[in-house]
Amino acid sequence: MKTYKILIGVMLILIGFSSCKKILDLGPEDYFGEANYWKNEAQVSTFMVGMHTQFRNNQFQFLRLGEMRGGGFSDQAIFPVSLNELPIIQQNLSETSTGVGSWGGFYNPILQINLFIAKTEPITFIPDAKKNFMLGQAYAMRAYYYFHLLRTYGGVPLRLTPDVALDKPDQVKLRLARSTEAEVLAQVKADVNKSLEYFGSQASTDKAQWSPNAARMLKGEIFLWSAKVYGNTADLAEAKSALNAVSGYSLQSNFANTFSTKGNSEIIFAIRYQVNEAEMPGVSTFTYDLPNFSNLYYADSLASGALLVDPLNIGAPNSQQIIQRYRYSFDLFKSYDVLDKRRNATFYDFYRVDITKNPKVVTARNTVLVKFLGEINSNKRYFTNDWPVYREADRLLMLAEITNAEGGDPGQYIKAIRDRAFANADPTPFVNGSKDQNEIKIFEERMKEFVYEGKRWYDIRRMKFGSDPLVFKSASHPYGVLNKATDAYKVLWPIETGIWTNDPLVDQTPGYQTSKP
Repeated sequence: MKTYKILIGVMLILIGFSSCKKILDLGPEDYFGEANYWKNEAQVSTFMVGMHTQFRNNQFQFLRLGEMRGGGFSDQAIFPVSLNELPIIQQNLSETSTGVGSWGGFYNPILQINLFIAKTEPITFIPDAKKNFMLGQAYAMRAYYYFHLLRTYGGVPLRLTPDVALDKPDQVKLRLARSTEAEVLAQVKADVNKSLEYFGSQASTDKAQWSPNAARMLKGEIFLWSAKVYGNTADLAEAKSALNAVSGYSLQSNFANTFSTKGNSEIIFAIRYQVNEAEMPGVSTFTYDLPNFSNLYYADSLASGALLVDPLNIGAPNSQQIIQRYRYSFDLFKSYDVLDKRRNATFYDFYRVDITKNPKVVTARNTVLVKFLGEINSNKRYFTNDWPVYREADRLLMLAEITNAEGGDPGQYIKAIRDRAFANADPTPFVNGSKDQNEIKIFEERMKEFVYEGKRWYDIRRMKFGSDPLVFKSASHPYGVLNKATDAYKVLWPIETGIWTNDPLVDQTPGYQTSKP
């Protein structure tokens, strides 16, 4: 999308953005109704802009669901501030501490997509090519939301109609039980296939909107999940075919440029942020605040230089509060080879050292995120990097995973990633090994490549060592976060009491205690 405009007037009413505290508004009112809306191409296009705006507004939720439980975060504060999301990071979830409420807030945008599909499909006043392209976008978006819901909760209510009326509908009649995981998976597959059917042979150069290649990436990810999580091994071929159909992209030679240059050759689909329009939420809570940082930390553990003041030049943010409420683990930083260009393009490390001791004693080690620090404009920092949903590195590493699952050698795909990371001077090139050894190597590239891109939790749920996903603790690898014997049910998230109070047909996620009568 060339630009995201702040929508006022018609769109504020029509889209009806809901409070994040709402459980689910099953019957949003269509105030404009048949007489005033869906009458011309501009209105339909504007509604699509609104749905992309909602999609952007969910970026931090995508990150929260896809990454914070993945084992890359620390639950220990370095600065004297409270850390956010501790129940999620610590896997301490329950009916009263769900980590995320209201089904992630995804049903409001799903209902708007349902409305768009219902109103647009019968339209005859828009040229077929343009109408079909927008319907391709809508079905891809709905597949993406439901894919997140499937990977988060398992079975969820499948609502595929707009449930919109001029008068408030009967809330009791709108109650809907959770569908099975198999039913949700089938719908996600159907939606992404419908998306590609509508896109047809059309192409798009707009990397900030859903496009045919973004939908192909989504299909590859969905069918890879289906094959490895649900044992539908025939879907590996479908995943590979979808990913191989994505062409025209290439890795940036410099890893950092992937995030600093908008719409570059590596980006397949990204959420767009721009100065004076919107900033990426939350990034400022992954870095230091000056009062608790300046003149207290050193750039290395030997305290060989002067105390740091503001080495990242973040002291004048446009609007966001600068404070570290989230912290990636120092172990993640240490897992990078010192020659790996991704390390310093992702993290900035610093140390508190007691220089009165002999030898000197390091009392704190910390890193902050630099991958999405944005830009300086008019002497202010704006957090305006685009957030990649899909990029070429993801395509290559999914193909590596598929090849490994098929019993092949994934080396060509891993080599491309590592050659970029080490500027074609890889000190420890990948050597094809057993399926389990290769799986770990692929995961290790993913965990270093996609920090803050919302993928690690889903990766450890999907990827395997032996017959178990990496999410379970094992003597064979250090990446598990759940005890299989006692906490296997926690691979899915609980729902809060308010959901089944509002809709008694909805049951708690299996395994969690519930106060439901």
